Amino acid sequence: MIIETLKPKPFVKWAGGKRQVIDILINEIPKEFDTYIEPFVGGGALFFEILPKKAIINDINKELINTYLVIKNNVNDLIKSLKNHKNDENYFYKIRALDPEKLTLVKRASRFIYLNKTCFNGLYRENSEGKFNVPFGKYKNPKILDEENLRAVSEYLNSIDIEIYNKDYKDVCDLAKKGDFIYLDPPYYPINKTSSFTKYNKYDFTEKDQIELSQIFRELDKKGCYVMLSNSNTDFIKKLYKGFNIKEIEANRAINCKGDRRKKAKLEVLIKNY
Repeated sequence: MIIETLKPKPFVKWAGGKRQVIDILINEIPKEFDTYIEPFVGGGALFFEILPKKAIINDINKELINTYLVIKNNVNDLIKSLKNHKNDENYFYKIRALDPEKLTLVKRASRFIYLNKTCFNGLYRENSEGKFNVPFGKYKNPKILDEENLRAVSEYLNSIDIEIYNKDYKDVCDLAKKGDFIYLDPPYYPINKTSSFTKYNKYDFTEKDQIELSQIFRELDKKGCYVMLSNSNTDFIKKLYKGFNIKEIEANRAINCKGDRRKKAKLEVLIKNY
């Protein structure tokens, strides 16, 4: 069992991260379930909060999943590599320009964490070619290396029955069985047509994808799984999940560089089949 002071937490900041609504999510999860499955894991706020003993996690982002695997399998070398990075603008752009495909798995994970900790607003975003394109953050003293947490995450990932994938979310949902708990946290449907920050990688999650996801939600429900989904509070989304338990929840706007504009409103919905 993980000691409370060493409880692992998300090792990267992630767009749409759930840390600000984590208390709400915890109160809404089923009391008992078999395998915890998160097909859009991102930073894993809920995953690291509940610390399941059996889990399947997945994300479409190859760099993110490589980092989970390196933390699990090679945390010592990752820590050594992170110690070499500098909070310097010229150095940042030099590291950003590297092709991750040509790096070792450890250096690839090290680059990923470094860029996340030092880029503007901790935002991961790719251009249409799949290249990281966020500018330097100009922070005075970012915590590039959180050795205690990386070791706690590694210890936890090695202490449980876990499968870690870089697949299409649909393939991971196919693995679900009766009694499993699936938490779906997809790219949100835009609140309005002028919404920014709805695309963070080269893959679009379109209206058609949202419809397909709602169909998969219903298939999982028929299987006898516990399913919970987060999305934006829009008529379109609420119509897709009509007949299920829909709860409007307050949340700050996911990303805004001006803190005073992060006003709370019922911008999200939590949808459950139980």
